[in-house]
Amino acid sequence: MSTPSTILLTDLLSLSPLELQAKLNGIYEHSPWVAESAFPDETVVQSLKSLQDVFRVMKKAVGGASLDRKITLLKEHPDLCKRAAVDMEGLTASSREEQAKAKLGQLTEEEYSFFTKTNDEYRSKFGFPFILAVRNATKQTVLQAIKARVKNTYEREFAASLAQVHKIAWMRLIAMIDLPESNRGFLTCHVLDTAGGCPAANMRIELYRLNDGRPTFIQSYVTNEDGRLCGGPALKGNDFQVGTYQWIFYVGDYFSSTNVDTSGCPFLNEVPIQFGIDDPEAHYHVPLLVSPYGYSTYRGS
Repeated sequence: MSTPSTILLTDLLSLSPLELQAKLNGIYEHSPWVAESAFPDETVVQSLKSLQDVFRVMKKAVGGASLDRKITLLKEHPDLCKRAAVDMEGLTASSREEQAKAKLGQLTEEEYSFFTKTNDEYRSKFGFPFILAVRNATKQTVLQAIKARVKNTYEREFAASLAQVHKIAWMRLIAMIDLPESNRGFLTCHVLDTAGGCPAANMRIELYRLNDGRPTFIQSYVTNEDGRLCGGPALKGNDFQVGTYQWIFYVGDYFSSTNVDTSGCPFLNEVPIQFGIDDPEAHYHVPLLVSPYGYSTYRGS
């Protein structure tokens, strides 16, 4: 169900081209031309079936723009780490919210001094502001990123900055648009016992959602004979939301029930895996390959 600040995807896609342009004119910072170029007529609008379709068309509009227009798009973005109220003038509501979530107003004097000095160097070198998608970042992310990227060549940094602009746009889209269940993705898991060369059956797993680093328990599971979750996906439908999550695999308990030798004080007792869901329409599969002395994971499908 949508809230006053969101719109259902089905409602969004029922808008006329002009209405859609108006609704999405703030996705790219101070650049309504992106939405205007992306959705010029009914043919384009009627071809849209998903959130990814909307983003793909807007991203393509930026890609097809002239070099001068792309540079102007970069220059429309504000400097990060604004602290004084006067410095907040000109920022869109989205930019204010994004910088607030990254706690960029809480830099120490030393950090702020480093950032402003490096930011001045960056602007002098590249001619546009340092851009970073900060909605899910920390101040440490910002400081480390600018320290590394100020050393880039112009061509490399231009491409990196445009990639960040698209990332910002994507996060604004998913914050604005609510999806029907038919468009939502799902989360699955699979555990393989690499010591025994078999699925890890009867392993206890817990799933948590992390909000500002604080875990909220979702559910406990036990793997079946195939090492997968009983009952299907761990998250699906309206429960499948963008955010940061954590699996906890109780591998010590599992290996104590097998014939594999383990140490008296288990080298691995609980294995936490923190991961992010960024695309609300996608399938996220988080497998664990584990032995008593090591493990690996990746985003599967």
